[in-house]
Parts: sequence; C-alpha cells; structure tokens
Amino acid sequence: MRAKQSQNNPFVIVGRKEGAYLVNLSKPWRLVCATAKLDGVRIHDLRHSFAGIAAAEGASLHLIGKLLRHSQPATTAQYAHLTDEALDQMTGRIGQSISTASTENSG
Repeated sequence: MRAKQSQNNPFVIVGRKEGAYLVNLSKPWRLVCATAKLDGVRIHDLRHSFAGIAAAEGASLHLIGKLLRHSQPATTAQYAHLTDEALDQMTGRIGQSISTASTENSG
C-alpha cells in the first residue's frame, strides 16, 4: 500500500515509503491519459509545456532551467519554445521603451 500524502511527504505523487516519491509514473500516467482521453501524450510533454508557458510569460531561460533543475542552459533552450505572441509582445515592449526614451531625450 502506498503512503498517503501528508505533512511529512511534500511530493504530489507519493511512493510506497513515508516521505518518498513514486519512482515509476508509467501506470498512473496511463490511467490519467485514459481518463482524460488523451492519446500519445507523454509525461515528459508536461515539462515542455511548463517551459513554454514560463517563457511566454517572460521567465528567463536561466530561471526556467533552475525550475526544471537543468544543469546545462542548452537543455533548457530546447524546452522553451517562444510563441509568436510572446515575440510580438516583447517587440512591442522594446519599441515602447525606445519611443519613451527618445521622447524624454528630445525635450
């Protein structure tokens, strides 16, 4: 029988021993996918989605790498795909900053 989540176990998916996490997520993941009627979705896809959303929200690759516990920045760069919307938003923000600076300096 698996240990129940408690104050002594900070993990979302608990393992068999008190304070441990579940090492093999294959069976629970298959159940999640079957229940949600998801076909071909890998548990690893969650990391990609997390990184992509974080990047779209403006998190730096350094911060995303820390959150995902990557030791190499190149690994994080593969995860964090920037959306066109995020690129457009950043371009707009940079343009606004340049416009504001040029207006202030022309005075």
